Amino acid sequence: MPVVGIIGAGVMGKDVAVTCAAHGYGVVLYDHDPGVLATAGGDIRTLVRRYRLMSPGDSRWLDKDIHRRIRVADGMAALAEADWVVENVIEDVAVKEKVHRELREVCGEGPLIAVNTSCVSITRIAASAARPESVIGMHFMNPVPLTECVEIVRGHRTSDETAKQAEAFVQALGKRPVVVRDNPGFVSNRLSHLFMNEAAFLVQEGVAEPEQIDAIFTLGYGHKMGPLATADLIGLDTVVDSLQVLYDDMQDPKFRCCPLLKKMVSAGLVGRKSGQGFYTYGVSR
Repeated sequence: MPVVGIIGAGVMGKDVAVTCAAHGYGVVLYDHDPGVLATAGGDIRTLVRRYRLMSPGDSRWLDKDIHRRIRVADGMAALAEADWVVENVIEDVAVKEKVHRELREVCGEGPLIAVNTSCVSITRIAASAARPESVIGMHFMNPVPLTECVEIVRGHRTSDETAKQAEAFVQALGKRPVVVRDNPGFVSNRLSHLFMNEAAFLVQEGVAEPEQIDAIFTLGYGHKMGPLATADLIGLDTVVDSLQVLYDDMQDPKFRCCPLLKKMVSAGLVGRKSGQGFYTYGVSR
């Protein structure tokens, strides 16, 4: 059974883990935070039940062994057995570079490496790897098990073979890869974060309530979710971090983060994972 190593057991990491396990992969899930790892097993079982209910016609979610294919590891060395490593840590370049330097030490030139990021340069991250040609961007989108598209981002040194294998891996997960070149924000977040940021400005300025803004996107444009509900799902802290990366890299004032977003993050109102953002949610485990 092929093995996928996953770094980061937050919302995105756990979603990628259950998606891989539901498609027959063995998964090794690692996070530097012991507290996150302690709850990961229960969180994963909850996610499997949730996606089973949300996808009643998909027999893959009926497999009782999904959560058994996921092993929680307390050290990065456990990732050495993996065929692919998918890194999902926060959108902070320095943190990502540190993780990839550590990965180089424990895994050497072994696995292919997918950087699950919405805006951080794949070329820059690959410079910390043992084999830059084996590193590629693999931007999964929320919620991972239910979203068909994966944005594949080729870094400057990404090889044709790595790109080919990345597309095959994504297709094996039942998804459609869309290949783009490395550039700040790539395609998806260079567009989506402008929507989310401007929507936050509209709330800050009192032009409309979140429900009204999102309704225009869902009812008027036919989007499945509005920008503020999407921001809550991603996590407002992640949105703020991503906007900062875009602003730093592009030096374009259109990416200046809305002060309301920063204020909400400071108050701990970061969206679904905290129970409150632009909307109020029940926090589930």
